[in-house]
Amino acid sequence: MNRKILTLTLLLAVVPGVATSASVYKWTDENGVTHFGDRQPTGSKAERVNVRSGTSTDASGNRQSPQERLQNMQEQQNEQAEQRKETAVEEARRKQREANCATARSNLELIERNARIRIEENGEQRYLSQEEIAEKKAEALRIAEENCGPVKNSDQQ
Repeated sequence: MNRKILTLTLLLAVVPGVATSASVYKWTDENGVTHFGDRQPTGSKAERVNVRSGTSTDASGNRQSPQERLQNMQEQQNEQAEQRKETAVEEARRKQREANCATARSNLELIERNARIRIEENGEQRYLSQEEIAEKKAEALRIAEENCGPVKNSDQQ
């Protein structure tokens, strides 16, 4: 008697779980009529319905495999690394422009302040002529204009 009651109790406990774990599919036919069934129909797109929550998921296999997820994650990491690399290149360009600007302004200040400018060439020192001073001043102005002004896009350079 106890064995029969135990078997019946166990059976009653298991049956609802088995019934709710069965797959239910939902699809719409050519006429727009919605159907439900325990088998996925052939030739039409069906959604798997979660019987417990009432929500549906696409049964056609849109879920990504672990390999696809890994590949997507690697692609995202590569994109982020490329963006960081571009940012580092832009930062290096900005610092180089700042250094060029400071040098050009310093050279302009020296040219404006001194009437005679002495340089060393081939181990000998000599003074620049007025024409050479004008050339150096024009070059310093050009460098200052290129590097001290607003940032230009790389397409314009």
